[in-house]
Amino acid sequence: MIRLVKSASVLLLAAMAAAAKLSPSPVEAIVLGVAQDGGVPHLGCSQDLCRRARRDPAMRRSVASLGLIDSSAGKRFVIDATPDFGIQVDRLGGMPDAILLTHAHIGHFLGLAQLGREVLNARSVPVYCTPSMGRFLRDNRPWSRLVTTENIEIREIEPGVEFELTAQLHATAVRVPHRDEDSDTVAFLIRGPSRQLLWLPDIDKWEKWDRRIEDLVRSVDVAFLDGTFFSADEIPGRSIADIPHPLVPETVDRLALAAAPPGRVCFVHLNHTNRLYWDKAAVASLARRGFCVAHEGDRRPL
Repeated sequence: MIRLVKSASVLLLAAMAAAAKLSPSPVEAIVLGVAQDGGVPHLGCSQDLCRRARRDPAMRRSVASLGLIDSSAGKRFVIDATPDFGIQVDRLGGMPDAILLTHAHIGHFLGLAQLGREVLNARSVPVYCTPSMGRFLRDNRPWSRLVTTENIEIREIEPGVEFELTAQLHATAVRVPHRDEDSDTVAFLIRGPSRQLLWLPDIDKWEKWDRRIEDLVRSVDVAFLDGTFFSADEIPGRSIADIPHPLVPETVDRLALAAAPPGRVCFVHLNHTNRLYWDKAAVASLARRGFCVAHEGDRRPL
């Protein structure tokens, strides 16, 4: 059994390394964060993972975010402005030329505050978002102040309609069902000169969607998918029905055939309770079936 686990892990790593060494591309994606909105360590959490992460900075995990780089155009972009925005800008290699927002839950837009006068006092940073998200930012302080003082410039996008970031880098917002208390929610399809990527950190359940995730996964070269929870009993005293997400094993069973080749589907947006942070056997089991867990710093050529 141990040999099988090691063999599966080695094969998966080899496949991912081979993908990264394909014909050099000036356009690439970089994972800037992998955690659910509270990050690791999580405020108020006393489990071993979070206790160790408070003592050891190497154990900490930033909130889920994806960077996009077109070195030929000299441009950088980031999907979602998380509470870890400052750290993630450094990982990106500098300030993004624009920000793409998925929705109005706290882990996905709070970082915009750092663009205000109290920190960077940025000038007209483009923020691509749906009309619903745009209204939320315009109609609620302190976000509306970022608009009126021209720290950010809202650029509304229509889900399903591709828009250009650079001549070689394009994005399409894809609406997904998620607890839309303050805005609607989108994933992003990213198209580079050679490859396509799906960034989908949040969805309630695959069954609620008017699309088949299997078909969408097959249409891209890599898909970063909602891996918030591994099991339904991760949060004692709270019903998972109040915070629905596809459980990782549910997604794996559903995508068993669509996931090939190995490394195409990676899980992201992991809650601090998710065993994939520490359970090597669970990670190896995913690897045997061709799935992976995203890591900060992962790069994928586009």
